[in-house]
Amino acid sequence: MSKLFIPAGYRMPLTNNELQRAIELIHEEFQHSLSVRLNLHRVSAPLFVDGGTGLNDDLNGVERPVTFDIPDVGTDGQVVHSLAKWKRLALKRYEFKVGTGLYTDMNAIRRDEEVDNLHSIYVDQWDWEKHIDVKNRNMQYLKDTVRDIVGAICDTSAALRNAYPALTFKPEREIYFITTQELEDRYPDLTPNERETEICRQYRTVFLMQIGKTLHSGQKHDGRAPDYDDWNLNGDILMWNPVLERSFELSSMGIRVDAAALDRQLTEANCDYRRKLPFHQMLLNGQLPQSIGGGIGQSRLCMLLLGTCHIGEVQASLWDRETVEGCEKAGITLL
Repeated sequence: MSKLFIPAGYRMPLTNNELQRAIELIHEEFQHSLSVRLNLHRVSAPLFVDGGTGLNDDLNGVERPVTFDIPDVGTDGQVVHSLAKWKRLALKRYEFKVGTGLYTDMNAIRRDEEVDNLHSIYVDQWDWEKHIDVKNRNMQYLKDTVRDIVGAICDTSAALRNAYPALTFKPEREIYFITTQELEDRYPDLTPNERETEICRQYRTVFLMQIGKTLHSGQKHDGRAPDYDDWNLNGDILMWNPVLERSFELSSMGIRVDAAALDRQLTEANCDYRRKLPFHQMLLNGQLPQSIGGGIGQSRLCMLLLGTCHIGEVQASLWDRETVEGCEKAGITLL
């Protein structure tokens, strides 16, 4: 069912050919800036994992992974939702030292996604993870890392505007930090999405912290799996999207759970059955490095910096007939 929104008078300022070259520039510039700022190195990553290991990202706990049997291996594979857990295990396997980390291209299929201007069943993002010292498990380290990521976004935007003067979007480098509880207190009568839009309308670049915790209202701002982010030390990077006139999530990230946080959050989320899974056993026994990490949407970043109104303009996916016809009528090219 189409949820297509086309802003009045919308026109993509670049030709289709220029758009492809601009996407290439964004990827090159951002990867370089991010890896330098966070001291990351690129690694290869899986498209699917063993469904019985607990390595797949459970997202909100209700999304169904694409699963297929592998007769010659004797197990079922699951196309990843993200690499949130795999990356932490990779830090150990690839022997990354404290202060260094990895990034990779993550491609996923989220079959239960409700598609619209921002959401596709195909997900492409830069997944990254960094080995940190236990003393870095604090809010200041989290905020400093967010500043580095936003700095990489702003640097990429500057390079893009220099190459394509027709592009005018300039992200706000200064970040406004706020928790989900503070946001609820400020806008108690609004929905979570409406709150995000209002705070981004005012401050342009926002880091919304402590996602997954139950708020004073008894509700959660949004779901977050209990076994990768510490709900006290995580958040989303949001920016104001002037084309769609709304908040725009670019990254979900956080300092990862230690044994104590995992123990607490598994109980709170009624997921105690996961304690027996290999990944969770390693975490509870202190066998994995302390880390911080997240995902940064590749198509999302391209959308924002290029000023497109639909994610299908910067990535190839599948869309319902109404969306395809609506875009054709508006002169919008879906890849």
